[in-house]
Amino acid sequence: MYPSHSFNQPPGALNSSEKSAMLYSFSPPPPYQANPAGYPPSFPSQPVPQGPYAQGPHPGQPVVAAQPAVFVTTTPMASLVPDYLGYSIFTMLCCCFPLGIAALVFSFSTRNANFAGQRALAEKNSNTALNLNHAALGIGVVFIVLYIILKTVL
Repeated sequence: MYPSHSFNQPPGALNSSEKSAMLYSFSPPPPYQANPAGYPPSFPSQPVPQGPYAQGPHPGQPVVAAQPAVFVTTTPMASLVPDYLGYSIFTMLCCCFPLGIAALVFSFSTRNANFAGQRALAEKNSNTALNLNHAALGIGVVFIVLYIILKTVL
């Protein structure tokens, strides 16, 4: 048994006096080198730009001019195309659910086209929403009339 080792240390472990000797034994850092190895030497013959804003184009290279930013904004139309949103909600809830949802989608598309200033697209979506709403209302009325007839006859 080794007297420098205790029972709870693995074999080959260092005791505290050996550790402290390792911590305090160090060699001084290498001396400063003006030109570290692997770096090219500086060239004092090159001109150094003077002044705080001396950066400019290098001789022989073209000058690149930056274009100003252009912001395009669209304005809503003066006379909006009707979107039939209320009619679409009514037909979706009371008449024919699938056609009402389709009409609601086209109503929202009409509203978005109105605010984007796209009149042709707004008119097309508005016309589609109106046709779907009329069809949903017609289907809903037919089913309600058939239900009333069947309840009274049977």
